[in-house]
Amino acid sequence: MRPLLCIRHDATDAMTVAVGAFRDQGVAVHVLDAWDPSASWPDLDDVAGIVVFGGDQNADQVERHPHLLDERHLMRDAAHAGIPALGVCLGGQILARALDAPVRRIAAREFGFYELSLTEPGRQDPLLSAFRDGDRVFQWHEDSFELPEGAVLLATARETRNQAFRHGEAAWGIQFHPEMDADLLESWISLDPEGIARTWGSIDAVRAGAREHLATQMERGRDFFGRFARLTWSRA
Repeated sequence: MRPLLCIRHDATDAMTVAVGAFRDQGVAVHVLDAWDPSASWPDLDDVAGIVVFGGDQNADQVERHPHLLDERHLMRDAAHAGIPALGVCLGGQILARALDAPVRRIAAREFGFYELSLTEPGRQDPLLSAFRDGDRVFQWHEDSFELPEGAVLLATARETRNQAFRHGEAAWGIQFHPEMDADLLESWISLDPEGIARTWGSIDAVRAGAREHLATQMERGRDFFGRFARLTWSRA
């Protein structure tokens, strides 16, 4: 059985909700640490699909982080071959760059739970329709993608318009973090709480948002990632 390739950019990223949903669907998971020079990058023929998760790098820092270019090429090849591919936050930005769309700095950093609105295509999309208009989803970013040529906009937000897109039939990029659970959030905050508060804003406000909105996001996220896993069954 071919595994689902999950690429992460930080050793603290447990990808919690996503990995749990994939395994619940009976899909094997292969985790690749993108920064590790000894990591073995599989051929696309050897995987059921690809998910690229978030990180604090800029998608264009390919000289400082050469693995970002490797990921870009992998995502481009998957998208063109129709192999299921999903990019989350930085991963979505890498997918956009793979499809020749720019990634730009947003007007104000986003850290917390922001309201999501689905477009009409998003309401019909096999993945994004796991979410509902008005859902609050977790954001932590200062860059965002433009839409690749030919992509369909699936979700928007007032603060950062481009929240999700689909390119072709099997490639998705999203800006928010449906893989998040409470433990993962706290593990990220614990890395540098003073620096995060100084640079990003109130941690207490984010924790309050998590108490109010995270359970619903996790429910939607399990559905979302479960749907993606089912798309890979034909290749598993």
